[in-house]
Amino acid sequence: MRIVILNTFERTGGAAVAASRLREALRADGEEVTMVVRDKQSDCEQVIGVNGSSWQRLLHKGYFIGERLVIFLHNRCSKNDLFAVSLANTGCKLSQLPALQQADIIHLHWINQGFLSLDELKAIGALGKPMVWTMHDMWPCTGICHHARECNGYHTDCAVCPFTASPTLAAHTLAKKKRIWEKLNVTFVTCSNWLMERTSQSVLMSDKTVLSIPNPIDTQKFAPLDQAVCRAHFGLPKEKTLLLFGAVKASDKRKGIDYMKAAVQILVDTHPQWKEQVELAIFGKSEVEMQSLFPVKVHQIPYITSEQEMIQLYNTADLYVTSSLEENLPNTIMEAMSCGVPCAGFEIGGIPEMIDHLENGYVAVYKSADDLAEGIHQLLQDADFARFKQNARDKVIRSYSFASVAKRYKDLYAQLLEPVK
Repeated sequence: MRIVILNTFERTGGAAVAASRLREALRADGEEVTMVVRDKQSDCEQVIGVNGSSWQRLLHKGYFIGERLVIFLHNRCSKNDLFAVSLANTGCKLSQLPALQQADIIHLHWINQGFLSLDELKAIGALGKPMVWTMHDMWPCTGICHHARECNGYHTDCAVCPFTASPTLAAHTLAKKKRIWEKLNVTFVTCSNWLMERTSQSVLMSDKTVLSIPNPIDTQKFAPLDQAVCRAHFGLPKEKTLLLFGAVKASDKRKGIDYMKAAVQILVDTHPQWKEQVELAIFGKSEVEMQSLFPVKVHQIPYITSEQEMIQLYNTADLYVTSSLEENLPNTIMEAMSCGVPCAGFEIGGIPEMIDHLENGYVAVYKSADDLAEGIHQLLQDADFARFKQNARDKVIRSYSFASVAKRYKDLYAQLLEPVK
């Protein structure tokens, strides 16, 4: 099979990482896979970037700015939720690329921020190829938002949108999507059962197949390493209990930094024995100085681009903690667990599908800093902590390995191509 994967970025962001890993998993299983991206970030021959020339980069930057400008103006010149929504009103022209023309399967991932417009999606659909769309957020099933949060407007018409001051923008975009989606030969794949349930409720999905297949991870690369060696590499103390927390932008409110701060404070107030023993390693970009937020020692790790360094960082931790408020199937939890690191996080999105409560980690009540703090305490003080570590590793090998995920996608592709034969 000739498979073409489309994603805005090659490496930046969770969707890019997941899409690139799927390309690797399918190629390892013998398939011919090409990835088409706006921003190519490696010298991989199987990745085609459409931002090759300075003129293309300028044009595509114009697409990005043009879309954000429309959102800004419709929101009465407010920056609030500027990146919580996308319109796909502008984008690159890809339907005539030889890679797409010759493909057996066209596999969409995250295509926003000026990569593909709704009109270009229609043109790609007109090629007559079976399409698969792996959803890394809710945008394909809503009017304009990437995460609907408590809003159910996408069930019907998006007539009232909490993300924009415009009375019509979301509804008009949803209506246009509906006209285009009805003509697309596309199967939607969510990375979690939680997202599958929400997607299936959308008015856009009334005649579409929606499945759930998780993202893959290379369990040979993301594997347990010697903790002392890894801590020495980052200059972290060998004798302390280390909690790891982070994201591409660690200070992002959606990643729950305020809840993480509260949970650590509650932890040391309720269980004073941890105040001198627990330290915190935080990775990712940040607009604030993290030490001022926490009552324990903080090691702020600069933004990491090396996959091997990221693997080493996971292996420094006793426990990975996420306080994220919006999630699908977070790569960070999968990566940490693959390295044999138990995890704690809120009951949101696909997190409860990844963390088996009190088996390989702790699932805390959503937005309860008290419960998150208690979960951290329960895991760290458990006499059989090694069991959590082994269970975490076993869960990833069983559910998210390259071989298991590639097989599920290959079975789907074969099913979609069967009527054509």
